[in-house]
Amino acid sequence: LMKIINWKMDLRSDLQCYARLLLVICPYELKNFDLLEYLVKSVYRFMSKMENLGMVENEIFKFIRKSFSIKDENLPAYFSELLNSLQALQANKYERRAFAYLDIISWLKSKVEEKPIGEVIREKYVTLSN
Repeated sequence: LMKIINWKMDLRSDLQCYARLLLVICPYELKNFDLLEYLVKSVYRFMSKMENLGMVENEIFKFIRKSFSIKDENLPAYFSELLNSLQALQANKYERRAFAYLDIISWLKSKVEEKPIGEVIREKYVTLSN
């Protein structure tokens, strides 16, 4: 019984960590950089304390921190770079959890291809069902 309770607690902390990571992406999309700077520090500290910082999460935080100083015209190249590095991590069995909770690949593809994220997700599921 204790294993089940501990597993549920771990699941909840995982969900909370990825919900907070999604909370970082929202102001990024809205270009609210004042809030974003605060949230990056806060969420990084929280995830670090929860020992939930893997390679995927570190890559995302590194990208967001770096993006503060990147000019808008250079962003697609940086999105593409992050997309490539995260796609390489998808094969790592220890990093799969991040992709299960957060579809960061679709978000990055939408940025690189300059398409709405809904269209990218729809294309992904149409391809998977065929």
